[in-house]
Amino acid sequence: MTEAAAAPPARALTGVLVALSVTVVISYGALFYAFTVLAPSITQDTGWSQVAITTAFSVGSLVGAVCGIPVGRLLQHFGPRPVMSLGSVLGAASVAGVAMAPSFAAFAAAWVLAGVATAGLYYSPAFAALTGWFGTRRVQAITTLTLAGGFASTIFAPFNAFLDGRLGWRGAYLVLAGTVLVVTLPAHAFSLKLPWQPHRASARTRDRDILASRPFVLLAASGTLTAFVSYASLVALPVLLLGRGASPALAAWAVGLAGAGQVSGRLVYPLLNRTLRPRTRAAFVIALLAASLLAQAMIPGPEWLSITIAILGGAARGLFTLVNATLPADLWGPERYAALSGVYQAPLAAAGALAPGIGAGIAVVAGGYPVLFAILAAVSVAAALIALAAGKTAEYAAAVSAAITVAE
Repeated sequence: MTEAAAAPPARALTGVLVALSVTVVISYGALFYAFTVLAPSITQDTGWSQVAITTAFSVGSLVGAVCGIPVGRLLQHFGPRPVMSLGSVLGAASVAGVAMAPSFAAFAAAWVLAGVATAGLYYSPAFAALTGWFGTRRVQAITTLTLAGGFASTIFAPFNAFLDGRLGWRGAYLVLAGTVLVVTLPAHAFSLKLPWQPHRASARTRDRDILASRPFVLLAASGTLTAFVSYASLVALPVLLLGRGASPALAAWAVGLAGAGQVSGRLVYPLLNRTLRPRTRAAFVIALLAASLLAQAMIPGPEWLSITIAILGGAARGLFTLVNATLPADLWGPERYAALSGVYQAPLAAAGALAPGIGAGIAVVAGGYPVLFAILAAVSVAAALIALAAGKTAEYAAAVSAAITVAE
């Protein structure tokens, strides 16, 4: 019989949740959202093309996706504290490297290092920490974390613009590097000191057997398709609205309110978690995204309706983040979450990095952005059906695993 480790004190768990909420916001603000604001200044100051600097940024994102696999294994064995503390150091170094890059080659190398850092700073390692320490309360903790993370763009977009106006893009990135080092490193080093003793996984099923199983492969495929659709449609949304005659201000509002929709969607996730099985929950959220995309493709206005549809799509994206965060633990147990989630999240992150460019190419070939949104809606429907097909088998395996754990 496996002996469960004592639950950490409530005060210590609150400290962990607060610390991770702060560090995730700062990490996304410095390593992701800053680029979206500072890119025009980088191009204007250096003469490097928008395509070139965006490619460097995207390559870094792909590196982060690949690094998520070994980082998941490190998290499983050593816990969040050393992994996320190292992520803080690498994150600060990479952002400083971006700021001081004397050439494009150095600039691109700094973004590769930033990609490595994000594997230890973004949602995935934080989800692993919360899953390992919060036990049955992990859904509430993860929901709270993503609610906080949803404000990263709201906080850092204007802050980065302010820094750019006062210090230029290099000065802005230096300030961000200092912020990552001074805030996130102590938070990770001092707040993530709880014993890392996840329950031992049943020896009857090895991680490699799960990773090669039909349910895991199909669920990863479903998630990857949905991640591609989610990122491609969000980046393409303002282009779609501008092509229909909307003002730049309205297009910006639509994207901003879609972000607010993500927060509202996450608020209702605990209800879905209680009432729907994992496969039904995943399929429902993906179908909701498909419906919003099809509506965007077919309904040209009025403007208030376009914004309402954008908010609905944002809610679906917010729910999708939580589905992916909780699915591995729901189906295969929290004791092996870090290792499995690292592999599960890698293709999703890669799809997100590649989606904007591929989506724009599809729009050109297919004949416009309304057609692109219709195609993305069809891909979402396929992803929902794959989730349903995979989930039935996975839920049976989860029930058997839970029964074995109780018996032991």
